[in-house]
Amino acid sequence: MTPLVLSAYTLVTANGRGIGPILQALCERRSALRPCDFEDVALKSYIGRIAGLEDFSLDHGLERFDCRNNRLAWLGLQQDGFMVAVAEAKQRYGAHRIAVVMGTSTSGILETEHAYRARDPDTTTLPDSYNARYRYTHNMFSLGRFVRSCLGLEGPAMVISTACSSSAKVFATASRLIQAGLCDAAIVGGVDSLCLTTLYGFSALQLLSSGPCRPCDEDRDGLSLGEAAGYVLLESSERVGGHGAVALLGYGESSDGYHMSHPHPDGAGAVRAIRDSLQRAGIRPEQVEYINLHGTATVANDRVEDKAVYSVFGARPACSSTKGWTGHTLGAAGITEAVISALCLRHGLIPGTLNCRRVDPVLKSRILKENQSGPLSCVVSNIFGFGGNNCSLVLGKL
Repeated sequence: MTPLVLSAYTLVTANGRGIGPILQALCERRSALRPCDFEDVALKSYIGRIAGLEDFSLDHGLERFDCRNNRLAWLGLQQDGFMVAVAEAKQRYGAHRIAVVMGTSTSGILETEHAYRARDPDTTTLPDSYNARYRYTHNMFSLGRFVRSCLGLEGPAMVISTACSSSAKVFATASRLIQAGLCDAAIVGGVDSLCLTTLYGFSALQLLSSGPCRPCDEDRDGLSLGEAAGYVLLESSERVGGHGAVALLGYGESSDGYHMSHPHPDGAGAVRAIRDSLQRAGIRPEQVEYINLHGTATVANDRVEDKAVYSVFGARPACSSTKGWTGHTLGAAGITEAVISALCLRHGLIPGTLNCRRVDPVLKSRILKENQSGPLSCVVSNIFGFGGNNCSLVLGKL
């Protein structure tokens, strides 16, 4: 495929607003996970909550979109000069030639949870204020519509919701849109915010760790949920050049079709996604230097992903999970880890898996526990979601 340059990118996580704080946290090995203090949730777990989302509301014509998820989306757009970069792209291509492809798993479901709590006790009728804003908050396209409105874009727009792989698959969709000639550039990204559905849902599945998550550790006991917003401006390398720039070189998608929440035990779908991403990029396995693992810190996921990675790459490339910094940001995990991978390429950083004291002896891949630095030219980022939705991205320097 024709490489797509990451012309601009930004990220908001519990570590801070913009790419500066997350890079600093990676270098200093400082986690943003803290004991669960989300609303009145009574769970013994750790979360990656973004501070300040409760302290403002959307205005200036955006009131109808106001919900936690869109507040987070708005916060993300304000960072790292991203809106300026998009404005410049609009000058180059025109607003109707830039697509918006977003990923989320929950959209504004927290608003619906609040509305159900506020039902009329006699009639169970939902509040009128909620019914009037449903399409702008809970509706799954809410995020895409909001981002498109904020950026003043008129090209194709859609939202992908395939659980944890949502905002990794946006890269693949955007690539196809550009290749088909339906647009010249694309804003890809993902926004997913904390809500009661995911916190209590993952607790019911017995997948939450009681402490900060410990990916690949022999004593790991589950994941930590987080929230994040991230965006990338993708443009064809044939249009913008960019020698030395970070680019999307390939992508691979697959579906296990095995179980609603458990990956295929042999990692069959994961292997397919990884191999397709390498083939599309024209990259041999031995050219990959670092693999940013999905690495959720659940026993099953880590072991299945390890099987898949080892079967393709052996024990040569460095592997690590960065969820110890951010938590698992679900529908925003793909964009979170793609931006982190871009930062790794740009700064020659391989972050060692945070909170991993002793690597599970069953794992065969080369799991790093400490940070390494040095030139880096090719990274694979894995995102594997519920329902067997798998996606692998190959990022590298042109």
